[in-house]
Amino acid sequence: MPAPLLEVRGLKTYFTLWGGVVKALDGIDLTLGVGEIMGIVGESGGGKSVTAFSIMRLIDPPGRIEAGKILFEGEDLLSKSEAEMRKMRGRAISMVFQDPMTALNPLHTIKDQIDEALRLHTGMNERERGERILSLLHEVGIPNPEERLSSYPHQFSGGMLQRVVIAIALAAGPRLIIADEPTTALDVTVQAQILSLMEATVRERGAALILITHDLAVAAGMADKIAVMYCGRVVEAGTADSVIRSPAHPYTRGLLNSMPSAAQTKGRLAQIPGVVPSLLDLPPGCAFAPRCELACDACGAGVPAMVQVEPGHEAACFALNGGGNI
Repeated sequence: MPAPLLEVRGLKTYFTLWGGVVKALDGIDLTLGVGEIMGIVGESGGGKSVTAFSIMRLIDPPGRIEAGKILFEGEDLLSKSEAEMRKMRGRAISMVFQDPMTALNPLHTIKDQIDEALRLHTGMNERERGERILSLLHEVGIPNPEERLSSYPHQFSGGMLQRVVIAIALAAGPRLIIADEPTTALDVTVQAQILSLMEATVRERGAALILITHDLAVAAGMADKIAVMYCGRVVEAGTADSVIRSPAHPYTRGLLNSMPSAAQTKGRLAQIPGVVPSLLDLPPGCAFAPRCELACDACGAGVPAMVQVEPGHEAACFALNGGGNI
């Protein structure tokens, strides 16, 4: 069995605030192989974006990576210096940020911003870089790219800007791409185009992709694996097929039940009761217990460990150990 491209083991990322310590990530485990797409899903505040920034080593004070390992091609990224990480970002691991308007510099042309990634991470000369930039813009579907090289970000639509951000992420041929909510604020048609583009690019290049989204349907449509996060923990993980077909955690089932269906033409959508608790004031034991219809006495006594539901599919719920009815 080939070694995984990325292994995250026991990762803890904390933020020290005036009101206390926020445990944004509290011991998460993830594994991603070459050529795979992993969807990380959950409500806002679950730790999805912090996971991405932790892998990229972009956590700034008052945040800190407290413990764990981030193994990329067998090397622990947490043991590398900042200078070593700067060489890796963009070349080995790249990120598609959530808002393309803030990810791009409004004072520089599209050509200059893609060229910067190539100058920093490749040995290409100016002519080769120019050819590569045009090739990338063609690849991500920018119409008439030769005419758009001197354009500035404000001259592009949201969908076209997201394509430019993807082109920058792909420029140096990274082996791992992290996309943090890449379709936020895009209409449905453009969203489908962007997701299709990312999936095709990853498959063709043999790279790996972590897709961070709050939309379980998006992850189900293109991911090989799904990890469901809640309050800084992974509560369910497995192949996309097994998680969608046989969700084991009550939170995952709640997310799936809240999705609109073509078969449902009347009535209200199901919803998960309550709200996500503050990470500064988490309930004791299982953080989902106050919102869970299956909560039992064990849920308030400790944090449930991951239990195998079927090969390659795990969930963290006391009910799976006979602590309640499921």
